[in-house]
Amino acid sequence: MMSIALSLAIGPYDHVRDLRPAGIDLVVLELPVEEIFYRFTHFREWHASEMSFGKVVSLMSAPKPDIVALPVFPSRVFRHSAIYVQPGITKPKDLEGKRVGIPEWAQTAGIYVRGLLQHEYGVDLAKVNWFQAGVREPGRVEKVKLDLPQGVKIQAMPDRTLTDMFAKGELDAVISARAVPGRRMFPDFPQLELEYFRKTRIFPIMHVVVLRRDVYERDRWIAMNLTQAFEEAKARGLARLADIGASQVAVPWVPEYARRWREAIGEDLWPYGVEPNRPTLEAFFRYAHEQGVAKRRLSMEDVFAPETRERAKI
Repeated sequence: MMSIALSLAIGPYDHVRDLRPAGIDLVVLELPVEEIFYRFTHFREWHASEMSFGKVVSLMSAPKPDIVALPVFPSRVFRHSAIYVQPGITKPKDLEGKRVGIPEWAQTAGIYVRGLLQHEYGVDLAKVNWFQAGVREPGRVEKVKLDLPQGVKIQAMPDRTLTDMFAKGELDAVISARAVPGRRMFPDFPQLELEYFRKTRIFPIMHVVVLRRDVYERDRWIAMNLTQAFEEAKARGLARLADIGASQVAVPWVPEYARRWREAIGEDLWPYGVEPNRPTLEAFFRYAHEQGVAKRRLSMEDVFAPETRERAKI
């Protein structure tokens, strides 16, 4: 049997570096994630792609979406650390009535942060003055159509950057996945994020792997074969991180951090699949719908290929 050629655009993560999907001749394009998202959202240039989860839920909430998702999550980041504030702002409720910059309303990190602010800290998102611009480069725009909740208004600043506006005091805060020079609202974010996970079981998913629907419908078996290959590659990557005999990354104490995280989450430090991630997925679907990124409240069945939601058992 000849292998099927499949192109995949994805970031250069260690836990995906040795993908070996059965029956698939994989052509991997390693690109910056912003370029991947832009090119796939607008042009669907390759068969499979890493994608912003926010963009995915927006696209998949529309009638007849032309993509299907795999429960494979190459990037996950807690986002208490993504809120940068000016002096005088000490708690989340202080953001009401203030000028807050965002790179895109539909950015996944921002969706999680706003859900956190609203549901954990009682912030009324309609009482915040929102400004949208590129973090470091002018000209960034929303990539998907929004249906903003009542009272929420966003002013686009196409000729400005969030970094410049924040430095000049024209913004009181910035919510950004990329670092912004300034003070974080939560300087002790690692401990806070760990407590948040223990309370909610939410381990924020930033990116998900998707297939073009025409590719999926032509050969549906590739969804599961590709998912299995990602799981096997991840297992090998996590084993490397836990190796105390040799440094796998140029940072000390990584195996010790992995051990501590295992105490909180269990043996699988970076779970793929629907059921291990149900609290995170349900929270994100709720936030995206509440914030007008998704046109309807999505379910697992709406998003993930059915072949990947169940496994054969002996």
